[in-house]
Amino acid sequence: MKLDTSPIAAIATAPGRGGIGVVRASGKSLAPLIQSLFPDVTLAPRHATYIPFASNDGSVIDQGLALYFKAPHSYTGEDVLELQGHGGPVVLQMLLARVLEAGREHGLRLAEPGEFTRRAYLNDKLDLAQAEAVADLIDASTEAAAKSASQSLSGAFSQVVHRLVEQTINLRMLVEATLDFPEEEIDFLEKSNARGQLAGIIDSLEHVFRQAAQGALLREGLNVVLVGQPNVGKSSLLNALAGAEVAIVTPIAGTTRDKVSETIQIEGIPLNIIDTAGIRAIDEGIDVVERIGIERTWGEVGKADVILHLLDANLGPSAADETIVAAFPIGVPVVRIWNKIDLSGHRPVVEGAADATHIYLSANEMLGIDLLRAELLRIAGWQQTGESLYLARERHLIALRAARQHLDVAAQHAAQDDQSLDLFAEELRLAQDQLSSITGAFTPDDLLGVIFSRFCIGK
Repeated sequence: MKLDTSPIAAIATAPGRGGIGVVRASGKSLAPLIQSLFPDVTLAPRHATYIPFASNDGSVIDQGLALYFKAPHSYTGEDVLELQGHGGPVVLQMLLARVLEAGREHGLRLAEPGEFTRRAYLNDKLDLAQAEAVADLIDASTEAAAKSASQSLSGAFSQVVHRLVEQTINLRMLVEATLDFPEEEIDFLEKSNARGQLAGIIDSLEHVFRQAAQGALLREGLNVVLVGQPNVGKSSLLNALAGAEVAIVTPIAGTTRDKVSETIQIEGIPLNIIDTAGIRAIDEGIDVVERIGIERTWGEVGKADVILHLLDANLGPSAADETIVAAFPIGVPVVRIWNKIDLSGHRPVVEGAADATHIYLSANEMLGIDLLRAELLRIAGWQQTGESLYLARERHLIALRAARQHLDVAAQHAAQDDQSLDLFAEELRLAQDQLSSITGAFTPDDLLGVIFSRFCIGK
């Protein structure tokens, strides 16, 4: 990816009103811009200067702090200027317009989404995993996710990946040295303990993958959809899981006409709980609004990571319930929730079955809710390890899986005679490339463009 060195500027704080707003500029040299904005003031690097922000005609737009970070000691590795004023949207737009006007003759332009962080990456201030962690920290929806994103931003994830890369490179060097000097007749596999080194790399990779997979749960969470006939207690269960009266609950069937969503967290994992309209036959005299609600229910079921199929434990299953089950997508975990055990006399319990896990509970009386929470964690693959997790992305997990596959093939070649050493070395190279793509050493430009385009403007 080619580095565009033209100076850029943008509002760096979120849209809306706030006590403080920041306009940020970055470029190879911002001395001309600073001179245009503040002709009578010298900004000392890394010192805050309280100063009026004036328009071109000398009228004051705002008053605030100007901070100058001289390259390379800045976020982007370039000269950076931050103007911190009041957080009104009109004031910030006026201030940004003034900055762009002052820098126009020097090539200053509006920044693209993620361009500040992209420059930090291209100037070796951050590697790619750290750059992605910036966006993850901003978007973190739980405390655990924020802590894990901070871990990755500090470079902890990158460090363990670098260690795996170094170990793989060292093993590659030994293999390729043997290929280069076959006349030495060195028993490579035995004397260099190649199999033992490879097994150690695979074990380390597995450990990193487990931590990354758990961290990915903190970032992505699960979409949990509540499905069932009208009046089986879906809205009551949503309220019980959320710990608040999120959805309207009445004895009238069909109260919920549209989806109601609430994000909760269990052990730091965000769960997007979606309550849907009760499903019944279209020909049961339902009105057009409920018909649309039922259609939207099936739309949410199609996007679910987990389906909670609610049934009335006091009434038992019906033919309509079997019809609902038959329409569930294949491969999505289903939990049968037998609600209203306070009326049926059942006790709270989890029962395993061939078709699904069955949980007996009462949403109204909060009986068995902890059993459901534990089952959702089990489905998510969550394990309480006490270790620091890395807020990994799906592309990281794909790269780690691919690296493991190449190492497994390498192990097969290592178990054969020396005629397979060239294939052994090639699989090690492929594994190395997959691992290096996580931190950006071998990442294609088009992927970099996708990654940074998802950042907010000003970051």
